[in-house]
Amino acid sequence: MAASITLSGVSIDFPLYHGNARSLKKLVFSSVSGRMSADARHRVVVEAVRNVSFSLASGDRLGLVGRNGAGKTSLLRALAGIYEPVAGALRVVGSINALLDPNLGMNIDLTGRENIVLRGQYNRLNRAEIKRLADDVAEFAELGDFLDLPVRIYSSGMLVRLGFGLATAIKPQVLLMDEWLLAGDANFLGKARARLEDLVRGAEILVLSTHLPDVVRDWCTRVIWLDQGRVRADGLPDVVLGEYLASG
Repeated sequence: MAASITLSGVSIDFPLYHGNARSLKKLVFSSVSGRMSADARHRVVVEAVRNVSFSLASGDRLGLVGRNGAGKTSLLRALAGIYEPVAGALRVVGSINALLDPNLGMNIDLTGRENIVLRGQYNRLNRAEIKRLADDVAEFAELGDFLDLPVRIYSSGMLVRLGFGLATAIKPQVLLMDEWLLAGDANFLGKARARLEDLVRGAEILVLSTHLPDVVRDWCTRVIWLDQGRVRADGLPDVVLGEYLASG
């Protein structure tokens, strides 16, 4: 089945559970930030994403741009199934790989190889597929015997290699990325770049949040500019990026 993404009027809120404090109530009623309100249970909430709609089909490459706090990461996490919208409808068809944090889900008390097996089981791979996954990550990360030692003793560089290798090993139909991830020392960067680009090319749909205009121009066919959680512009990369960058 071909991959697709459909959003219709999606909104995402984050309740502030200590939001009954007088200072927070004052913020809500004064609308200082423009992003705070009260929900049906009278909790103070931050409005992370508001009324976002778009659809993507196989072959689409969407870039999300906007200032810090614009709602880009929240939207990606909703697409990944981590956040549940408070309003609207969201449907993703196809296998998903979310590169939001390469070390996400890593158990530091397990060995590198055990972490690979766990990731394979989470993705419902069979024994033969997990073996191929382990061989691929081992070859890429170049950790040698350290692969069979607990991750908690790894250096930061070794952890980056394992996390990046594992995050880019399983090729999805829908690829979600928070920033253009490249990792490791200078000798490792070329290898990492080639692997990442291969992953992106292999995905049917790409949704990429980034602050790097050149990456958007190189890899995206469409751009959505998020501002204060809302869509401010949606269109061709050169047009939307021009408006966004000109806004200062």
